[in-house]
Amino acid sequence: MSKISKSLYICIVLASFLLGCVPAKEFQALQDKNLKCEEEREKFSTENESLNVRVTECDTKLKVLQKEVDALMADSANRSVELKRLREDYERVFGKYNELQELQQNLMQGNQKETRKVLSQLQITQKELQDKEDALKELERKLLLRKSNLDQMQANLDKLNKELELRNARLIELEKILRSKDSIVLALKKKVTDALYGFEGKGLSIKVQNGKVYVSLEEKLMFKSGKYDVDPKGATALKQLIPVLEQNPDINILVEGHTDDVPFKGNTILLDNWDLSTKRATTILRILVNGTKINPARVTAAGRSQYVPLDKTKTPEARQKNRRTEIILTPKLDELFKLLESN
Repeated sequence: MSKISKSLYICIVLASFLLGCVPAKEFQALQDKNLKCEEEREKFSTENESLNVRVTECDTKLKVLQKEVDALMADSANRSVELKRLREDYERVFGKYNELQELQQNLMQGNQKETRKVLSQLQITQKELQDKEDALKELERKLLLRKSNLDQMQANLDKLNKELELRNARLIELEKILRSKDSIVLALKKKVTDALYGFEGKGLSIKVQNGKVYVSLEEKLMFKSGKYDVDPKGATALKQLIPVLEQNPDINILVEGHTDDVPFKGNTILLDNWDLSTKRATTILRILVNGTKINPARVTAAGRSQYVPLDKTKTPEARQKNRRTEIILTPKLDELFKLLESN
């Protein structure tokens, strides 16, 4: 199982076990897994860029190989011309050799001196003929070797072309999935915005970040200070969001509670900001799943306490901004994970 599959499997298992309240001691592990999921997404973008670089490298290598093939073909053409010339020389020498043989026969009846001269010339011609034959054979051997090399280069070129086509196809498929995911996220944001019309800007905000839809609920909309019971106006907003979540079963839901940095005065039920943020998250989770068609396996609740502030200053305005609950909606990426595993 690939690293990505393991990460996805862990996220799904965590989602199943985190239906209820996440204890403070175990949340750090949940936070690490959540960060790891964010890193996985970054890895997907890096993989996309890596594929683009690899396609460019293959294209460059293809051009170099094509130039080498062109050079070999030009050299083969030159060799063919040389071979033709040698054959013509061979035929010319062979004709001269036949003439000398005929002359030898005619002179055999003449004096020996002239005969020896002719024989010497004949031997020279025979040697020249043999040299031409040897040169011709060597050229033919080199041409065969060149052809073999050219065939091998062509085979490599064809293989590279097929690999490039395959990588291009995978890259196109990856880009298609990413575009589809972005389209799903934007469409989901519009549905959420339409469903919560009248609440946005009144303690509720909606944004798209890192491929996810964030619905941020300020404390003044959802809870009284230090409490975890949802106010009626906050419950109304959640009920208007529920149909959108029911109609989009491929969306995972993470409910995160956040507090400010003012220490919580504990009681018999809640000890600190960890408990308060977690309890607020689980309270909202129950409103989303109880009596609805939302599969509880899709939903995770988490308490982030004071450690993920929107504003790190210590002003009353900053602390009010940090006291919030976020409902984070994430499209499932099963198709993208399968494609990356196939690479």
